[in-house]
Amino acid sequence: MILLALSAPAARAEAFRYGLDVLDLENCAQLRGKRVGLITNAAAVSRTGEPGYRVLLRNGVDLKFLMAPEHGFALEYEAGQRVGNAGMGENLKVWSLYGDSRKPDISLLKTIDVLVFDLQDAGVRCYTYISTMKLAMEACSEAGVAFMVLDRPNPLAPLPASGFVLEPPFESFVGAAELPFIHGMSVGEIARWLQKRRFPGLTLQVVRMRGYRRDRFADDLPGFRFRPPSPNLRDFKTLLLYPATVMLEGTDVSEGRGTDAPFRMFGAPFIDSKALIQELERYRLPGVEFHRTSFTPERNKFSGVECQGVRLKVTDRERFDPFMTSTAILLSLQKLWPGETGLHRHATFFDQLAGTSRYRVMIQQQRPIGEILAAVRAQVRAFEATSPNRYLYP
Repeated sequence: MILLALSAPAARAEAFRYGLDVLDLENCAQLRGKRVGLITNAAAVSRTGEPGYRVLLRNGVDLKFLMAPEHGFALEYEAGQRVGNAGMGENLKVWSLYGDSRKPDISLLKTIDVLVFDLQDAGVRCYTYISTMKLAMEACSEAGVAFMVLDRPNPLAPLPASGFVLEPPFESFVGAAELPFIHGMSVGEIARWLQKRRFPGLTLQVVRMRGYRRDRFADDLPGFRFRPPSPNLRDFKTLLLYPATVMLEGTDVSEGRGTDAPFRMFGAPFIDSKALIQELERYRLPGVEFHRTSFTPERNKFSGVECQGVRLKVTDRERFDPFMTSTAILLSLQKLWPGETGLHRHATFFDQLAGTSRYRVMIQQQRPIGEILAAVRAQVRAFEATSPNRYLYP
């Protein structure tokens, strides 16, 4: 009896399935007899690595077309690079949702009965797949078409919700809704949250995962198959550091794009690595180390120019706090190089990433990190109080 009790959790853990796998186990019965469109890309695969669109076709689904978000279906486009329409095998058209329009065409949606969404999110509000989903839900609501989400893990789910909650005036494609910067929710949970607040008339169905637990990082889920969800999130270590360094996109400091370690290091020609690390170490940040580095980006900021900077190493991801780390980095850069860091030059985009102007102003004013984090915690508590039933999973 004791052995059985001890083995039960392991058996349950082995049962992890993506929403796509759950749909497949049911032979896509929920889509039978319906005309279907699918928002997806090459990272949206099953447990066995089978592309999602092929799972649908294998089950006899009447799949009319695909739609692809930023980076394109094959994930070959860099961030911000315009993506055109394309075609692929099985005579499927791939309509771009990052080209002339980022919202599905209403007339196209009227040719189907249900639009399915299957994309791997990164767990951070500024990652644009959430924005793609919101615009698709809006279009389906207008077209009278049902919307289905095949749920996937939030890879960073164990990290507590953190970062300022987006204020409506700062809503943009890098900030789709009033969520904390690190939100802790799966795309299916966000879809339900959006439906209740924005699209009450939309018919929404979320195909839930099985065996998913919010207290586990995705790579701890047996059967989780990591595929880079975009070109610069190449491995799980990068995914973990992404929320700590992505705010540098709104500065004149390179976040490592154009190198072999994007988001895992940052720098600029004007930076003194030794002085910066000394400043960062004053914060005694948990679960992370800083090391001196230099790099020469092949593209993006400072292309072909040698940069001095810092490489981050997560030593304990259970204690690592990405937003605290991001705040310490920004405070340190602004203190040491207030004219060169460029917050004032990129205020509009930085504020869109942050979801507020308050964060930038506090960084520029060199407010104590404890004051900034206290303001964030107050906002997160308010968000949690108004969204008590946002989770689908234990």
